Amino acid sequence: MKENSSNTIWTKDFILLCFVNFFIFAGFQMTLPVLPLFLNDLGGNEQLIGLIVGIFTFSALIIRPISGHLLESLGRKWVYILGLLIFVISVGSYIWITSILLLFLMRIVQGLGWGMSTTAGGTIATDIIPAKRRGEGMGYFGLSGNLAMAFGPALGLLLVKVFNFPITFFVAAFGGFLAFVIAYFIKYKPVDTKSSVHHEKRFDIFEKSALRPALLLFFITMTFGGITTFLPLYANQEGISGIEWYFTIFALALMISRPVSGKIYDQKGHKLVFIPGAILIMIAMVILVYMDNSWMLVSAAFFFGFGFGSIQPALQSWAVQEAPLNRRGMANATFYSSFDLGVGFGAIFFGVIADKIGYSEIYIASAISVLIAILLYGVMWIKKADATFS
Repeated sequence: MKENSSNTIWTKDFILLCFVNFFIFAGFQMTLPVLPLFLNDLGGNEQLIGLIVGIFTFSALIIRPISGHLLESLGRKWVYILGLLIFVISVGSYIWITSILLLFLMRIVQGLGWGMSTTAGGTIATDIIPAKRRGEGMGYFGLSGNLAMAFGPALGLLLVKVFNFPITFFVAAFGGFLAFVIAYFIKYKPVDTKSSVHHEKRFDIFEKSALRPALLLFFITMTFGGITTFLPLYANQEGISGIEWYFTIFALALMISRPVSGKIYDQKGHKLVFIPGAILIMIAMVILVYMDNSWMLVSAAFFFGFGFGSIQPALQSWAVQEAPLNRRGMANATFYSSFDLGVGFGAIFFGVIADKIGYSEIYIASAISVLIAILLYGVMWIKKADATFS
């Protein structure tokens, strides 16, 4: 597969891809704060909520390596289209769900569609974006999802408040349907069938060159699982209003940080992006531990959004840049798998903490998780420096 020889990011295909990413993320983000409320309405406790949220990410985790290989063998288009279709069907099914067991099963199906579509979308983006501007381009690609994040959770909560759960799930599924339609008009890069990876018929579950950034992402995204799953319930318990604004401010901070951090990554590498971003996330977690008013909620949203928005595209660019051209699908699968694993493990682990101890303790554990990521990065940097001078 050939690299993009032009230095232009904003091609027709890239714009269409961003629209697909926007609508699929809109459908996804609308359900994030709504599902815990829906489960609570069905009679689920905190542990069960964490389990059902977490199982989604684990089913996505299972399908990602398979998707990575299919992207390199069958091509980008049909993996992307099928993943989007599965997502639409699964979210649409929530309209008729009245039992926790059925919801559990359909969350598994949704995870399969989400894992396929996001792995394919990230890989298609790296095909389209010029190599010399990959950090910047992935930042812009991420912005399309952030725009959806800016209003998706708030819209979902508003629709539930004004209408009901079925209407909310219908609108979320319609967002996925729009993504499905637009995806047909993208011109996909052909797969390099002459690559040795096809002749070896090699099957593995990760790309080795992407493991370091993926490991760091795991500990960072554990915090994401704790926030998206339990923050609405935590805010309700504390009597703090403005949870809708949390997600909006978080997304706006992501939008501000991504292009800037992407350019810094392209010019200086990840060393000037990761540590500052991780420190901002730790500050957000500490604020949430002591949160007792709406201003603290909103300030935590800004710090978390700016930090996460800086780190995520830098780590993804790092994961892809060291992978061979014919292993980009697997590099993206490895990267997104660590994201899923972090969110899923965080949701389940923090569900136990919330049920046994309390909500605020979730964010103490989250801060520790970020600290572990910082220490691991330091170890990686020291080993790299030793290898350079040896």
